Amino acid sequence: MDQEQDAGAQGSSRGVASPSSTMIEISPTLHLEESEIQLDFIRASGPGGQNVNKVSTAVQLRFDLLHSPSLDPDVKERLSKLAGSRLTAEGVLVIEAKRFRTQEKNRINALARLVSLIQQALVPPKVRRKTRPTRTSSAARVDSKVRRGVVKRTRKYKPEEWE
Repeated sequence: MDQEQDAGAQGSSRGVASPSSTMIEISPTLHLEESEIQLDFIRASGPGGQNVNKVSTAVQLRFDLLHSPSLDPDVKERLSKLAGSRLTAEGVLVIEAKRFRTQEKNRINALARLVSLIQQALVPPKVRRKTRPTRTSSAARVDSKVRRGVVKRTRKYKPEEWE
């Protein structure tokens, strides 16, 4: 009996992870806490035979984008644009992973997709600088328009030329 209690005590101490293991690294400067992510296991459609109706292998990852303390507001804005229809009205990013036949692979796949999306959002877009067309390109454009007009004029039907 004492051994079972000791084993239970050891199991509970193992359940408490160190701060570094509960963090998901997005970039060297950005980490997400695992507590910000909610994973639900649901039944998947597709291949799996009889097993597909019994085991919940698909993963639905939910990340509360609007209330995340880890991300800057500009990154949140870019991520919400990248997420598109995967973002709910409440600002929760939902990623479904059902590509694999095991929970663990689907969980890893969902987390990898989230990390990839956030990494894309971390890159600020290039600032567009206004430029004017060169004189040569403007002249070439006008010249091609004139040539095209000449071609069209030759196609014009003039009844007096036919008599």
